Amino acid sequence: MGKELQGEVAIITGAGRGIGRAIAERFAAAGAAVTLTSRTESQLVETLTGIERAGGRGLAVAGDITKKEDVARVVQASEERFGPTMLLVNNAGVPGPFGPIGSMDPDEWWASQAVHIFAPFLFISAVLPGMIARGGGRILSISSPRCHMLTPNLSAYSLGKTGQNRLTEFVAAESGSHGVKALSLDPGSIMTDMADITMKSPDAQRWVPGMVDRLHQLKGVQVPGDGMDWCLARCMAFATGRYDALSGRYIDRTDDPEMMLQTVSAG
Repeated sequence: MGKELQGEVAIITGAGRGIGRAIAERFAAAGAAVTLTSRTESQLVETLTGIERAGGRGLAVAGDITKKEDVARVVQASEERFGPTMLLVNNAGVPGPFGPIGSMDPDEWWASQAVHIFAPFLFISAVLPGMIARGGGRILSISSPRCHMLTPNLSAYSLGKTGQNRLTEFVAAESGSHGVKALSLDPGSIMTDMADITMKSPDAQRWVPGMVDRLHQLKGVQVPGDGMDWCLARCMAFATGRYDALSGRYIDRTDDPEMMLQTVSAG
């Protein structure tokens, strides 16, 4: 494996498990120094231990990504250890709450928006001035097809991802002239812990039974790593600058980024 990201510094949220952990491991293997954050310190330590055993460089900083002071602490610790942030991956997410509008606890619904929209906004706000001052940086947000699918009883997650995608568009439009690139990526259906949480949720079983059935079907034919290679390849393509011309876009499993690049070039 090459060292395509040698000298890069990345911060990855939700890096203790699932897709975030896989991205952190892949970036570290490619030479990047990676700062891992989530609320669960034990998961971060486990991820970091694996990275260091493989010869990579990393730092684990637990915190609540929806709190400004915790975000500032994560960014400060990362930059004190490794230097300026060059890559930011907004990966952290929560699947619920599930249910029709009017039946859910408004505080729980709003907490979902905090994870999917406010937390990325906080991290972007913390690293963007430095990226602009240095003339470049890349910000990747892990999205979901639910951002464009109307799935009744899944408004919290769906609207959170829709807002997150729109945030990507604004960052690209406002900071593109300063060399900052932003992209939203739908990783596809990958059986992670979040899928297991959804399947076990009584509310999900009640309000989105079709989605739960689909996840059970996938679990029967997939192992946890299935689909991850596709996701990681596209994360790496963005991190190395291959997708810079697609800044501001949303890419899902039905898209061919190479064809999209040709279209942009021809236009």
